[in-house]
Amino acid sequence: MSAEAFRIGNASGFYGDRFSAVREMLAGGELDVLTGDYLAELTMLILGRDRLKDPGLGYAKTFLRQMEESLGLALDKGVKVVVNAGGLNPKGLADKLAELAERLGLAAKIAHVRGDDLVARSRELGFGSPAAANAYLGAFGIVAGLNAGADVVVTGRITDASLVVGPAAWRFGWQQRDYDQLAGAVVAGHLVECGTQVTGGNYAFFQEIADLRHAGFPIVEIHADGTSVITKHPGTGGEVSVGTVTAQLLYEIQTARYAGPDVTTRLDTVALAQDGPDRVHVSSVKGEPPPSSLKVSLNTIGGFRNEMTFILSGLHIEEKAALAKSQLESLLAKRPAEVVWNLARVDRPDAPTQQQASALLQCVVRDPDPEKVGRQFSSAAVELALASYPGFALTTPPGNGSPYGVFTAGYVAHGEVAHEAVLPDGAAVSIPPAPTTQELADVPEPAVPRPGLGGETRRLPLGVIAGARSGDKGGSANIGLWVRTAQQFSWLVDELTVEKCKELLPEASGLAVRRHVLPNVRAVNFVIEGILGRGVAEQVRFDPQAKGLGEWLRSRELDIPQELL
Repeated sequence: MSAEAFRIGNASGFYGDRFSAVREMLAGGELDVLTGDYLAELTMLILGRDRLKDPGLGYAKTFLRQMEESLGLALDKGVKVVVNAGGLNPKGLADKLAELAERLGLAAKIAHVRGDDLVARSRELGFGSPAAANAYLGAFGIVAGLNAGADVVVTGRITDASLVVGPAAWRFGWQQRDYDQLAGAVVAGHLVECGTQVTGGNYAFFQEIADLRHAGFPIVEIHADGTSVITKHPGTGGEVSVGTVTAQLLYEIQTARYAGPDVTTRLDTVALAQDGPDRVHVSSVKGEPPPSSLKVSLNTIGGFRNEMTFILSGLHIEEKAALAKSQLESLLAKRPAEVVWNLARVDRPDAPTQQQASALLQCVVRDPDPEKVGRQFSSAAVELALASYPGFALTTPPGNGSPYGVFTAGYVAHGEVAHEAVLPDGAAVSIPPAPTTQELADVPEPAVPRPGLGGETRRLPLGVIAGARSGDKGGSANIGLWVRTAQQFSWLVDELTVEKCKELLPEASGLAVRRHVLPNVRAVNFVIEGILGRGVAEQVRFDPQAKGLGEWLRSRELDIPQELL
């Protein structure tokens, strides 16, 4: 590591990640800053429900317990801690941290960032009456807190990458118009925000990684020009390679322009290169002014939900399913607003085990009225036990319905949001909005040479040559695919059109699908709009966060030229 590199580690990719990671990262080697990402669209709904029960809650309680065992170590080592664990109540968490420090006899300076919570102004801003409304803030509130000497900076809903951008901008004195440097830090932050996903977790070619039993959390060594190296502590499990970094780069993105509150990052400019074992150099990133509005996360209670799953074994699966459907629906005196059936034919003929001979018939019901999806529904399913198809069985006992959330995205002008940093001495500093903005526009698809392949082909799964990483963006999902050679990339771009994607994924056939090509990393990214309904909390799919969507696509078979194998 060169003298000017600034080491920022990550110890959390989501609320519920490895508890011991904070201490592991602090004890495992040298760091300047430790970050943690605790928030996601679903998490905001969970924290909102906590806050309804107790107005003093609304933050990630796990982080407070992690600091109980590690705050002293961080202070001893001079490591700054920057997290978004404040969730819906950053002041509440900051106050609890101050109490914790006093109880432990530690002189910790705590700052927090506020202004993202817009729920009190929801109607005024045209958002209706959501349970939570939070603008995605940028990095400069963190900068103000660190400038004031804070040891810990707690934020609410900022962009995930801002956890890295803020400390880097503080260290190197970047200003709001230093777009290339900020964009480089955005890429670095995006790469490490999901923790072990960049060190081999959820990696398409996981068989190539020697040891994934206890993957190490990532570190970014960032420089004054915005370039960086992604790495991890020596001796930890997992791997940092161009492949693992490419996979994470493609996670939950949309177009080649990655919009944020401080900068729009051109993902098509990112260059990756192996820089030694477990080190990947990230360079050449270009930035542009951010768009004129901030994205707002709107979480609403959509209604109540319940489900029952029937086990159908052996012969006549379709007929058994039809009987169960007709019987259950005839018993529903108060029919729910939505009744959705799904038959998963996971059975196989002449199966050696009963489980392999069985299919699953799922019935999901939703309604604004909890009574319509409560016991009257699930008990009706149980009452069929001795009066339905042969071999009747259910996977769960009857239960009451539970509330589900709906995520939508809103937008608000920068100037409508009072972005502030509350410093360790209690003073509040206003963070000015972006000085220049630029509206987003699609990047034209670049020209890629035709593959010019001939000869034999083999019918094989796409995943033989392509990796994938997929995830949720509200009700939409993305699938990023990448290959390892220029010839494979030419074939991928030529073969995997939007129409071909829909053919391979029939569940996307009636939806809008957009493709974006990223030649620098030999990747294509598909965005499938509406495949997740109204967001993960609505649970409209078997895989509600689209985590396995890319693996499904990799499993589909195509005629692949022998030359590419």
